[in-house]
Amino acid sequence: MNHKTYVLLISLLSLISSCSVAQPGRYSSSSKKAIKLYESGRACFNEMNPKTGQRSLDCAETELLKAIDKDPEFSEAYSLLSNVYVERGDLTKAIAYKEEMLQKTSAFSQSEYFYLSSMLMAQGEYEKCIGYANKYLLVRNPNPTFVNACHKYIQNSKFGIEAKKHPFPYEPINMGTQINTRNPEYFPSLTADDSTLLFTRTIDDNRVDFYQKQEDIFITTKKSESIWELATPVSSNINTVANEGAPTLSADGKYIIMVGCATGPNREYGKGREGYGSCDLFVSERIGKEWTTPVNMGKTINSGHWETQPCFSSDGKTLYFIRGLVKSRERRDPKNQDIYVTEILPNGTWSTPKKLGANINTPGREESVQIHPDGQTLYFSSDGHPGMGGQDLYMSRMDATGRWGKAINLGSPINTHKDENSLLVSSGGEVALFASDREGGYGDLDLYSFNLPKQYQPIETTFMKGLVYDEETKEPLAAKFQLIDLKTGKIFKAAIANSKSGDFMVALPKNKDFALIAEHDGYFFFSKNYSLEKLAKNKDGFLINVPMKPISKIGTFVLENIFFDVSKFKLKPESITELEKLNSFLINNPSIKIELGGHTDSDGDDDKNQVLSENRAKAVVNWLVENGIDKSRLSYKGYGETQPMVPNDSSENKAKNRRTEVRIL
Repeated sequence: MNHKTYVLLISLLSLISSCSVAQPGRYSSSSKKAIKLYESGRACFNEMNPKTGQRSLDCAETELLKAIDKDPEFSEAYSLLSNVYVERGDLTKAIAYKEEMLQKTSAFSQSEYFYLSSMLMAQGEYEKCIGYANKYLLVRNPNPTFVNACHKYIQNSKFGIEAKKHPFPYEPINMGTQINTRNPEYFPSLTADDSTLLFTRTIDDNRVDFYQKQEDIFITTKKSESIWELATPVSSNINTVANEGAPTLSADGKYIIMVGCATGPNREYGKGREGYGSCDLFVSERIGKEWTTPVNMGKTINSGHWETQPCFSSDGKTLYFIRGLVKSRERRDPKNQDIYVTEILPNGTWSTPKKLGANINTPGREESVQIHPDGQTLYFSSDGHPGMGGQDLYMSRMDATGRWGKAINLGSPINTHKDENSLLVSSGGEVALFASDREGGYGDLDLYSFNLPKQYQPIETTFMKGLVYDEETKEPLAAKFQLIDLKTGKIFKAAIANSKSGDFMVALPKNKDFALIAEHDGYFFFSKNYSLEKLAKNKDGFLINVPMKPISKIGTFVLENIFFDVSKFKLKPESITELEKLNSFLINNPSIKIELGGHTDSDGDDDKNQVLSENRAKAVVNWLVENGIDKSRLSYKGYGETQPMVPNDSSENKAKNRRTEVRIL
């Protein structure tokens, strides 16, 4: 719940209280003049200007002040005057008149204790909030809803008091006029190398009568460490006169998943954008330098309610998003929003979204979810966990079993008694971005950056860029590729290179050694293993070229990711992914026959090396036969140490000579 909604709720609840007490003949005042002035003030308060939709607050204030002057113990007049200031957003005065009422008279509704604690919570006055909440808990026949809220106010106030005792250095820096304007900017998203920034901006738009303000997506790229290009609309294929926003970029910057809210009768303004609910998730692909028209992500993800604020994981397999319930197509329930997750299945479709567990989701409102490129740290905002009031920012870490740990509040001064959201942590983990309407900005919400304390940083990551191309013609290829953790043998990244440029980019945890396997029709799969410690890095990250050989041109090919223990010929589990790729290649090319060749280095006895190399080649053939490849298509041969690729004069060279090769027959 944002701060304005919170204040509005206070106003509504307090108004209900005032109206229920202030019935003719049941006022706390016996002064006819005071009552007449009060009723005049109440009429002003209830009168709505048909053009502006605003109450006549000046008139109400004047009449109510006169009523209090006539009878300083007139509790209903104090209560309604407090509502006038709530409507104006002046909680300081609203609280002052409530407290003055409590001092001047005892003839007031006991619910006033609750309303005061609500306003004090919204102001971050924790000690006084606890005091009035406790007073309400002692009243006879309390409202159960108010009781639950008071317990939460007390819990949050105690948390806020303690958190403010342990602040950390916090100096947010406005990201400047290249990004921020007088209009609101929020919901940032970055590529894995932190070089491209997407965000939402609310703009003035009078092209359609009922859209005077609407949301568009803007994009900018980094010029230097802290300087950005002037942000521009991302694409006319994406932005329309309807609302588009809350975008997420894939790690390589190839896909945008965004929210589109021009559905149903308004689809003509969203370029024929059909939807299933109030707002839906759409996806656009960058082909070369152009973005395609967004396509609805389908009814598996989108529901009859509303989906928003997506975050696409850097492994290209998982999507997190917010789903909010709607009471009707036009009425959302602001209290009921949760974080969901869906994964790409082996057949390329999305799984049925699942709601994250109670360590993340609460009966309150969750927003602005980010799965960090490390794949193990989740950032989000919530008003349901213990916090400092309003919506706070939290993080959670995934354990070894894949479960999310308890939500960790990011503390003071990141969190305050107001609403905080739109947090985005950079791939490196040291810098975070967020949206704020703090003083000193350029208008409404601006984007800011700050240094994230170490205890809230994710697992350190880096990024890798690459280019997939035909080894002979140098033409780019839109190859599919996977990164496999060499320790576990499990795939931890999957993506597709750009169909026009052949480039790709992925985020990587710095603690992994991995294998890269790329596949493309008509080519033998590319396979190689890497250690980040041994890769060269420049300002653009780790750079890897992926040359692929056409099947028709292949003589022999080294299987880089086939592993055996020293002097053994039993295949290690880490070899399975590579074997499965070879198996798939043979299934997809049924006319091809191959020879598996085993090779060793020059260490040890020559005869034993010969036998070992033969047994290793045979082990690969046996695995393929067991997994459905006809034996007549396979042969094997051991070459021992007779065919070194490089001189056996160093440990690195000997490692290259210990290999398993495929020869196309």
